Amino acid sequence: MPLYMDRHEVPGATAEETASNHAADLEVASRYGVDFFSYWHDSNRGLVFCFARAPEMDAVTQAHQASHGLVPAEIIEVSESDVVRFLGRIHDPIDASEATSAFRTVGFTDIVGSTELLNRLGQSEYMVRLTEHDLMIRRALIAGRGREVKHTGDGFLVVFAEAEDALRWALAVQGEFETQPELDIRLGLAAGEPVDQDDDIFGSVVTLANRICSLAGASQILVSDVVRDIGVNHGFAFDEGATQVLKGFPEPARIYELLDIR
Repeated sequence: MPLYMDRHEVPGATAEETASNHAADLEVASRYGVDFFSYWHDSNRGLVFCFARAPEMDAVTQAHQASHGLVPAEIIEVSESDVVRFLGRIHDPIDASEATSAFRTVGFTDIVGSTELLNRLGQSEYMVRLTEHDLMIRRALIAGRGREVKHTGDGFLVVFAEAEDALRWALAVQGEFETQPELDIRLGLAAGEPVDQDDDIFGSVVTLANRICSLAGASQILVSDVVRDIGVNHGFAFDEGATQVLKGFPEPARIYELLDIR
C-alpha cells in the first residue's frame, strides 16, 4: 500500500492532546485499512504531521474524521526512504514527551568552479581533493548532529533537526576549508515543514536551499529569512540581507549572509 504524510493545522494544541488524538486514530485505523506509523507535533507552529500506510489518501482522511474529526489540510504520498533521510528513524512516540517536530533545516554545499579545478589539476589529483572535501564535510556533519541526504558529486544535500545546529555546522565547514586554498565552497540553508505544495517531502525547502546555495560566492554562507530569524535568537550574526528573485518561486525572497556567532 502507498505511504502518506499529512499535515494538520492545530493552533494551540498541546503535545498531550496530539498524543490522545493519535491514540484515537489507532483505535479506528483498521476499519479503514490504515496503519498509522508515527506523528510529529510542532507546538510553536501549531502543526501536526502523521505518517501512515493506506489504500488511498481518502482513507487517511476518513480515519481522522472518525477518530477525532481533525481532518488534514494536506496529504502527500511519500517514500519511506525519503522520510528516513530527512526525519530520521521512524518510531511511534510512546507518549507526549517523545513527540518531536518535523520542522527541518536543509542545506546544500557546492565546490565553486569545480570544472575549472578539474581541468587545472587533472582527474587523478582532482579526485584526491574531492575525497578530502567529502571527508571534511562528513566529519563536520557528524559533529554537528546533521544527516547526509545526498551526495551531489561536488557537494552535499544535508538536513538538521535544529537550525542552530545547521548554522554552527556551516561555520565549522567554512573554517575547515579556509585551510584548503585549492577548494572554495559555498553553502545555502533553508528551513520548513515536510508537507508542501510540491507534493514532495521537503520539496520547496530543498529547492529553496539549492537556489540560495547557487547565489553564494566562494566561502560564503547564505540563508533564508526563516533560518536567519531562528539564528538571531541563538546569537548568530548576519548581514542586512538582500531581496532576490529565485527561479520557481512566485515571490522575491530575502536572503542573508551568515557572518559569525556572537
